[in-house]
Amino acid sequence: MKTSTFALVFGLAYFVLGLLGLVPAMLVPPPADAPPTTLALVYGYLFGLFPVNVVLSLVHLVIGAWGLSARKDPVDSAIYARSLAVLYGVLAVLGLLPLTNTLFGMMPINGGDVWLHGVTAVIAAYFGWREPVRASERRRITMDRRQRMTPIERERRLGLADRREHWAGMAAA
Repeated sequence: MKTSTFALVFGLAYFVLGLLGLVPAMLVPPPADAPPTTLALVYGYLFGLFPVNVVLSLVHLVIGAWGLSARKDPVDSAIYARSLAVLYGVLAVLGLLPLTNTLFGMMPINGGDVWLHGVTAVIAAYFGWREPVRASERRRITMDRRQRMTPIERERRLGLADRREHWAGMAAA
């Protein structure tokens, strides 16, 4: 998968998560032991797993829109993946700490969000910092038919196709 495809897939996924987080019918009320937030507008658990409120849903919408717009350029896709790795890595670590698991009362990043943000950070780091194989670095076969344009009929007449495919016990020349 290319980095631009990563930006498209994760941008679309986070945009949809942001939209679903704003629909009250998709949210389950938070349990009694859930950490309180100061912004309790549209606060609940999406799919019963991910705690969301209006701020976190807006962050997901912005991240998703950024990914959808970054998919057009390979450099923008790499910047998106690297930024996502750093941002969601920090959010995953902050979600593990009891003092910051609601990001100072602004948005809940505890519970299932820790896993979601952690996995997203690891995948984004892979796509953001991997080195793609450049076409100039690929090995080429010296007698590749694509390198020398010989008509196929001439290759068959001279028996070159047979030697290239190791037929009849012959090896490549």
